[in-house]
Amino acid sequence: MIGHRFFVSLPLLLAFALCAAEGQEEKKKKSIREPVPIPPGTKLVKQTATPIELIKAKKDFKVELLYSVPKETQGSWVNLCVDDKGRLITSDQYGKLYRVTPPALGGKTEATKVEPIPADIGEAQGLLWAFDGLYVVVNRGKKYESGLYRVTSSRNDDVLDKVVQLRKIKGGGEHGPHAVILSPDGKSIHVCCGNHTDLTEISASQVPKIWGEDFIVPRLWDANGHAVGRMAPAGVVYQVDPAGQKWNLISIGYRNEYDIAFNRAGELFTFDADMEWDINLPWYRPTRICHAVPGSEFGWRGGTGKCYEYHPDNLPPVVNVGPGSPTGIAFGYGAKFPAKYQDALFCCDWSYGKLYAIHFKPDGSSYKGETEEFIIGTPLPLTDVIVNPKDGAMYFTIGGRNTMSGLYRVTYVGSESTAPSKATDDGAAARKVRQQLEAYYDKQDPKAADFAWKYLSSEDRFLRFAARTVLEFQDPKTWEERAFAETDPVALTHAILGLARLSTPKSDVRQGKMLQALQRVDWTKLSDAQKIDYLRAYQLVFVRTGMPDSAARQSVGARIIAWYPDATREVNAELGKILCFLETPGVVPKTLAILQNSPTQEEQVEMALSLRTVKSGWTIKEREAYFNWFHKGMSYRGGNSFHKFLLNIRKDAIASLVADEEAVLAPMLAKTPEVKAPQFSTKPRSPVKKYAVADLAPIVEKGLAGRDFDKGRNLFGEAKCFACHRFGNEGGGTGPDLTIVSGRFAPRDLLEAILEPSKIISDQYGAVNVLTTDSRVISGRIINLAGDNIMVNTDMLDPNKIVAVNRNIVESLAPSKISMMPDGLFDTFTQEEILDLVAYLYSRGDRNQKMYRKQ
Repeated sequence: MIGHRFFVSLPLLLAFALCAAEGQEEKKKKSIREPVPIPPGTKLVKQTATPIELIKAKKDFKVELLYSVPKETQGSWVNLCVDDKGRLITSDQYGKLYRVTPPALGGKTEATKVEPIPADIGEAQGLLWAFDGLYVVVNRGKKYESGLYRVTSSRNDDVLDKVVQLRKIKGGGEHGPHAVILSPDGKSIHVCCGNHTDLTEISASQVPKIWGEDFIVPRLWDANGHAVGRMAPAGVVYQVDPAGQKWNLISIGYRNEYDIAFNRAGELFTFDADMEWDINLPWYRPTRICHAVPGSEFGWRGGTGKCYEYHPDNLPPVVNVGPGSPTGIAFGYGAKFPAKYQDALFCCDWSYGKLYAIHFKPDGSSYKGETEEFIIGTPLPLTDVIVNPKDGAMYFTIGGRNTMSGLYRVTYVGSESTAPSKATDDGAAARKVRQQLEAYYDKQDPKAADFAWKYLSSEDRFLRFAARTVLEFQDPKTWEERAFAETDPVALTHAILGLARLSTPKSDVRQGKMLQALQRVDWTKLSDAQKIDYLRAYQLVFVRTGMPDSAARQSVGARIIAWYPDATREVNAELGKILCFLETPGVVPKTLAILQNSPTQEEQVEMALSLRTVKSGWTIKEREAYFNWFHKGMSYRGGNSFHKFLLNIRKDAIASLVADEEAVLAPMLAKTPEVKAPQFSTKPRSPVKKYAVADLAPIVEKGLAGRDFDKGRNLFGEAKCFACHRFGNEGGGTGPDLTIVSGRFAPRDLLEAILEPSKIISDQYGAVNVLTTDSRVISGRIINLAGDNIMVNTDMLDPNKIVAVNRNIVESLAPSKISMMPDGLFDTFTQEEILDLVAYLYSRGDRNQKMYRKQ
């Protein structure tokens, strides 16, 4: 859990991150876990759990600190559940279980009763009271073997002392076994495990057992060695019988999902971790809320091999949260809160100290979510959250990684009704269709293909995914000819996707038929999303069945290169991957042009990665331009693996040279690119004007028309926006995601946020001034805790700029009045350029909006 959740999944713990190799790992751990040395004679500050004064909750919600955990004797608490009497059960990450009796509502916090549980078990990262006993998921820390256990009272006297191991689970450390929760049917439980946990023996699977790595561009493992050798299915969710004997595989493809929760409709959700070392690389995926439908795949793969959010063979999140360290989650059902918050999913972010409330709306057979900060604190390393049905209060813990731990209670003190919220039928019809498709999983049925086929072309992505999954459980011989004959391009694409996933390198005849079927699709009639799915079908045909023969290779390449480059960045990426794989004549100059002219480092890295293994079709000048790019690329900033990835891409490219090229390029290749100061602008600029909101707001408020999407995107890069902010599927992670800014900011408000960044500073992204007892002031964002160390990122443009402060000498923490976002970003732009940039911000990434049509 807090294994990785607390470490490798910590959002910007970049300079101090772990290597997977055990020998390297211990050296790294010491630099993080041990307190920063304190000079002799320095005044020390007595440690307690984060005081209430440093915690901010939504209006009319009250937070109480019930208990500061004595670290020396009770450790650091990381997990919570409620027993049948309304008492809390918690676990020290590296020690025992404890039972906590909270005081009555309105009572004195000093009345909180904490008692150790006698059972010889602990180190729990999953706790559940069900079926008259306590289920414990152990993620080995020091003493106990990882696995699922059941703890009961041997004398039936309320003393928990009997421990039975139900299933040994091979995994531990940062990404081991995690949560256990009760299933909606009340007859089973669900267990989730991170991606360093081996798949246990399963008796059934809702996921077709045909998973693979499925990358067409040869993979580079993480440049720092993290998760090397870990293969699909990676992080998983199981349904388990109460006896712990029958394990049904439900969902796969997570990096490190620590907790899971069902909504009242019986739909499962989880909060999955990002890989912060990948920030500002094209394969980076933010922490995200996933709807873990049966049979789902969320595409985690090691290194560069991850599925992208838009790939059809994995499912998208319902909401991207951004960099963070996901810990406990729980729905608000049973809380005496207003209905809006009873229905919310509460999610803990350990590193940024935020308890989010995720509000869902049905979207087809799935959902879309909006994120709200419910409680924030500095520091507030949240580990778990629950609702106690006995008193209607919410409880959460902070701690983990040997940090100072505490137990808190949240109650509503406002005037809104707290009557139990009511379920609605919104989205029920679409979900029912998906569930009908899911009923065909893990079995063969002669009616399955007929029922599923019509949903292959559904506008609902989750239904398309479910329909293809149904086909993948059937014998392909019973439906492949129907796929080859399909005339609807969308249904054909998804049928071929499924057929490719069922194929092997020995499927020569099937490969030819799949390529012929794809050849019939009219590219010009596809939407951008349909183009991506279509190109992914080609990729999986090649990945699963191998390189086609020379004639097919030339035919496919000649057809596809006519569409390259495309106006859309994502389509370009997928086109480039196929063409570089096939080494199609002409792919080098086209891809090199994108590499040199793209405004974002993600797109540039994408093209450099695809080109690295192309051996034919180069001129010496093109080779020189390609290798020169690495000197520019080393000026970019990203996660802890960023620059090492670039050097490994270059290393592979050098290995692909033929002898004559290597001899000519030897002087250039002898100079290894070095990390440089950040350079974001593509051309020199001079000051134009110090703009005020009043200069631009009236123009923007009249309406944007005749704007240029590509100029706006380029300017977004020049203004350094991509360095901190994500927009669409690219950009940094240290600032807020701006993709849907149009739904939240009126033009004047948006301009004010850009031109006057310090006027109103978001709690979520504001800096903190840390005053120490030796009179130092460190200003930045607290992005991680480890033991007594507070890690402060002092430069949003450089995620690796981190200062460690020993919390024993922290005199005070106070919000900074100066924004970490630099001002003057528009000063070198003309008014027309600013209008193109603002239009891009309002586009949500859609170049087809009317403001881009020629007037």
